[in-house]
Amino acid sequence: MARNKVSRKQLLKEPDQFLSVSRRIFNWLLGHRLQILGGLGVLFAVIIIGSAVRYFGEKSEDSAFAAMQKGIEQYQKALEADGPQKAWQTAEKDFQKIFDDYAGQNGGKLARLAYANMAYRSGEFDTAVTLYQKTLEDFGDNSSLKNIILSNLAYASEGKKDYAAALRYFEQITTGPDSLMKGDAFFHLGRLYAQTDDKARSRAAFEKLMADYPDSVYIELVKEAVAGS
Repeated sequence: MARNKVSRKQLLKEPDQFLSVSRRIFNWLLGHRLQILGGLGVLFAVIIIGSAVRYFGEKSEDSAFAAMQKGIEQYQKALEADGPQKAWQTAEKDFQKIFDDYAGQNGGKLARLAYANMAYRSGEFDTAVTLYQKTLEDFGDNSSLKNIILSNLAYASEGKKDYAAALRYFEQITTGPDSLMKGDAFFHLGRLYAQTDDKARSRAAFEKLMADYPDSVYIELVKEAVAGS
């Protein structure tokens, strides 16, 4: 199978060009939650059933998930009509009500993750970091979700040019027990270390990716970077 490659031009784009994995998973889950619980044998089902099914399977969570889905649908409409900044501002009232009404439920906690992604997309990186940190407190005991949230924290920290924090969050992924997103984290460590002129650590991260994740979509770009260093 042909491997998707990441061009040098793509690498140099702003951090938000590297699509948030949590947003893709989150949106997929909203559309396929019932199929997942029915035993669909796909990657996301493995992730959820294996490590997070308790967050999605409770009947009492239905109203929280319904409110969250409605809020996301309204946000998407506003996004198409008015752009990310205004859409995020428009969503604030709906999501604050979800936080208040379902504060102790997992649907309410996941709504915070969705709202954090909206803040990130609108360029409100400080707010996104604060929301992601709260979400990490909510789901930090789930290793797969933890890696997703740590990755988002790294992106948001990079967005506000706090490169030390971004590196710290990616390092937590690479040293943690769960394999989800580790390859991506090594790539971003190499990229950020290069950006901050730490060539030795950049090369070490890239070499780790080449050794342990040879099927990474970034592999050809990383090989080129290492060969030229």
